[in-house]
Amino acid sequence: MQTITAEHGCPARLGASPTPAGVHFAVTSADATRIDLCLFEPGSARETARLPLPGRRGDTWFGFVPGIGVGALYGFRADGAYDPARALRFDAAKLLVDPYALALDRPFVYHPALAAPASERLDTAALVPCAVVADPPRDAGRLVPGRPGLTYELNVRGYTQRHPGVPEHLRGTLGALAEPAVLDHIAGLGVETVELMPIAAFLDERHLVRLGLTNAWGYNPICHMAPDPRLVPGGWAEVRRVTEGFHARGIRVLLDVVLNHSGESDRIGPTVSCRGLDNRAYYRHEPDGELVNVTGTGNTIALDREPGLRLAVETLRTWGECGGIDGFRYDLAPVLGRTDEGFRADAPLLRAIASDSVLATMIHVAEPWDIGLGGYQVGRFPEPFLEWGDGFRDDVRRFWRGDRGTLSGLATRLAGSPDRFDPAARQASDCVNFVCAHDGFSLLDLVSYADKHNWANGEENRDGHGDNHSWNNGVEGASEDPGIRAARARDVRALLATLFLARGTPMLVAGDEFGRTQGGNNNAYAQDNPTTWLDWSGADLDLARFTAELAALRAREPALHLDRFLVGTDLCGEPDVAWLAPDGSPMVAPEWTSRGEPWLGLRLAGGEEGRAVLAYLNAAQASVTVTPPPGRWRLLLRSDAPGETLGTAPLTLPPRAVVIFGAEA
Repeated sequence: MQTITAEHGCPARLGASPTPAGVHFAVTSADATRIDLCLFEPGSARETARLPLPGRRGDTWFGFVPGIGVGALYGFRADGAYDPARALRFDAAKLLVDPYALALDRPFVYHPALAAPASERLDTAALVPCAVVADPPRDAGRLVPGRPGLTYELNVRGYTQRHPGVPEHLRGTLGALAEPAVLDHIAGLGVETVELMPIAAFLDERHLVRLGLTNAWGYNPICHMAPDPRLVPGGWAEVRRVTEGFHARGIRVLLDVVLNHSGESDRIGPTVSCRGLDNRAYYRHEPDGELVNVTGTGNTIALDREPGLRLAVETLRTWGECGGIDGFRYDLAPVLGRTDEGFRADAPLLRAIASDSVLATMIHVAEPWDIGLGGYQVGRFPEPFLEWGDGFRDDVRRFWRGDRGTLSGLATRLAGSPDRFDPAARQASDCVNFVCAHDGFSLLDLVSYADKHNWANGEENRDGHGDNHSWNNGVEGASEDPGIRAARARDVRALLATLFLARGTPMLVAGDEFGRTQGGNNNAYAQDNPTTWLDWSGADLDLARFTAELAALRAREPALHLDRFLVGTDLCGEPDVAWLAPDGSPMVAPEWTSRGEPWLGLRLAGGEEGRAVLAYLNAAQASVTVTPPPGRWRLLLRSDAPGETLGTAPLTLPPRAVVIFGAEA
């Protein structure tokens, strides 16, 4: 018969901590009256032991089980009051997964019984994964700390599901990313950092199950520290193998983490982990017991207090120490700084990240908005955070769509968005520039659809953003017309060139470099199918080569990658930037609003490190004649016809194109 004791004392870590003699278990709950540790037979839902945790120190319940070790299967049951009006949701019939689990024996699968009220006393042991006692090494290496540079946002499953160079049994898994064909493509683009979309164990939303759909993005986690068995069947060894593969190519790896909410959803959501252990402590609640929902998912984790704060810090440290992850992108990041008084840049979790000996040396990228009051916090995150810049996305799209009055906004975004990020306190690379992200249109769809087409999501096209600043070049959706296809290809290259021309950290969505499409779906989170699986057989390799050329040009020319805002300051005896009028002279203030032509010229100083660069962006449908500023200029790139030259001054700028020159001595 299995025994449990408190004689060994309270362990330092929550979760399961194996030793040669047995396993320590610890879990936190302020309001439970009893917590049982349940042990299971491998390969079945048969419970072999139910052992009340005998020790308690503060809110931590603990016990030591001798004679078991790594590989043992376990879960918890918590007893106490069931009173949702007081935010108490205890139900001893519910098997609960350890929030600190490092491995699961199978994926989560939604079932209505998981959300049954306590009065029904439906036992859920057969429906919930067991946590697996694990002890991965915590000595994973990371690359030398630094700025992320060109960042490549990547959906793990969709990236290789149809990749011909990946063995079939690996397709759609994290391990596929370590295959030579995959690494060669990513490294060949000039990518400096790969940003993996979530890979922590997650649960499909209940409405997707009713619709016969599944979550393709993973932004619905239950166990923040356990790799999802569907995406990472090899567990922590697979995570480490992949990060080592990228590190060998000099590429950093960021992980998208979802610390703001869990897949336990709203008040009628499933009880599978934190809700059953300590609902009142883990989640934020209104005075009437209703869950606070500033995430749009039904709940919000309270990260300004225990136990949410401790869970978040341990999650980040674990991915770094066990997996070799170099940093994180934070979904709905204002939640990290939310307190009872609203968002604070000195909130407990933000302070903890900055002061932690491991986390302070890692990369941290915030998605700086949520849907709550005061949720838009672009430019307000403290060190060491970088932030997504949605202003770049919107202003660049509006300019290339041909909207009037967009010159000033475009120039501000090319300058690194100094209106959002204080030049006295921030670096230009703190702003992550993107034209497209996973959430929204693909780059090709942006120039092919004036409206979203989300019918396959089962919500009558109501979901997703309605105002995308997109255009279709005359025909909505796919077209076989050579002229329309050429116009769309030209617009895609112009958008890419604008991204690489701007100060800041450029981010590209995987597949946009070779023309991925989602058929106009701008909220494809529910499409785990060819909608989000990249079509490698149809890849536009010329576009991929052009993207690599842009990345190489940016890396080669200091005038394009200097990490400083463009604010007109002196740089080795000349202004860092000159915004140019048609005759080559600096543009004066009235021209920013009075000039109707959608084009912009700028001269960038290279400082002591390099030469000056001259660039023109012409969003007009017709050619524009301009006179370059004094000096000798050599064509470096034209987006409309890569490799072709232009005539001498005065220059005739091609329509819908970016043209870049370098100064000659």
